[in-house]
Amino acid sequence: MDILPDSEWASWNASFGGSGTGSGTLSGPWYRTHKTQLLGVVLAAASNFLISVSLNIQKYAHLRLACQAEPKPYYLSRLWWCGITLLGLGEVGNFTAYGFAPIALVAPLGCVSVIGSAFISVLFLKKTVRAADILGGTLAVTGTYLLVTFAPNIPQELTARQVQNYLVSWPFLVYLILEIIIFCILLYFYKRKAVKHIVVLLMMVALLASLTVIAVKAVASMITLSAKGKMQLTYPVFYIMIVLMATSCAFQVKFLNQAMHLYEVTAVVPINFVFFTISATISGVIFYREFQSAALLSVFMFLFGCLLSFLGVFVIERSKKEEHLHSPFIDCGHIPGQKLTGKVQPDYHSSHYGTLNNEDNSVKSQS
Repeated sequence: MDILPDSEWASWNASFGGSGTGSGTLSGPWYRTHKTQLLGVVLAAASNFLISVSLNIQKYAHLRLACQAEPKPYYLSRLWWCGITLLGLGEVGNFTAYGFAPIALVAPLGCVSVIGSAFISVLFLKKTVRAADILGGTLAVTGTYLLVTFAPNIPQELTARQVQNYLVSWPFLVYLILEIIIFCILLYFYKRKAVKHIVVLLMMVALLASLTVIAVKAVASMITLSAKGKMQLTYPVFYIMIVLMATSCAFQVKFLNQAMHLYEVTAVVPINFVFFTISATISGVIFYREFQSAALLSVFMFLFGCLLSFLGVFVIERSKKEEHLHSPFIDCGHIPGQKLTGKVQPDYHSSHYGTLNNEDNSVKSQS
């Protein structure tokens, strides 16, 4: 039997976690690093499922308010506040996940919210499982597996001094200037031209989200280090990041809620997922340099996993949209001046809830 040279034995041990000096897939250092990332993955997945529940509750609250004779503002609805509370809990879970895993890994796990929404509709709303749901779920799960497997493996503990250096690096400054310019252009069309197209709204959400994830990861990492005895909370950059995180989150909720109010969940969820994932991943690559030392194959497989997740989300949401179009009407109960047979017709392409046909064939809008 041939005997391997010492150099080849060392390489074999490094790759498979033997007694050599390497850090292979079964060795102690690799296991500890990926155990931390696994915790971040579990937190992100559970949090995104909770977010999917909250978004459906918010949409249901908007529909209930639209059915009332005298609609009141959505922020006076207890049901809406229940959805916002669950959204906050989900975001707290995501906040914690960024302290254990890279941005490029946590952000694409938003597809769990779409899978969770489909699961809720089948289990609790007694909807029929469609072939498109199975196909979309399979694509999303496969994409998620590739994301977790080929995500960048970098240290997740960031000191305040490292964050300060990242803030003044020229790649981030160029990225920040471009982002501010694009956001100002979109805000001009939104405010001055009253353009409230779903792409405009969700692009502003995504641009704000890129700053949010940068701040969230910095704050979470500095809190984690401080809890371990390496105090980071005395640095001014910690409080700068908290202000950035709170401000960007507040405006995200504003624009996202506007999109949820004007458009169907089936349109908001996939577009928001794609925009947010791309924006957050780019910010992680530029600010934290997460793919700086990654192999070309790992980058390709990671991007392929993102693509599968995107396709899975669109397939699931597309099937929901077709199912909604098959609904002949939405009955909000007795409406004054109309017979009980009058039905409110859904309008999926405007901010109005629908139209009501009376006996003389005139059409009245129900806003």
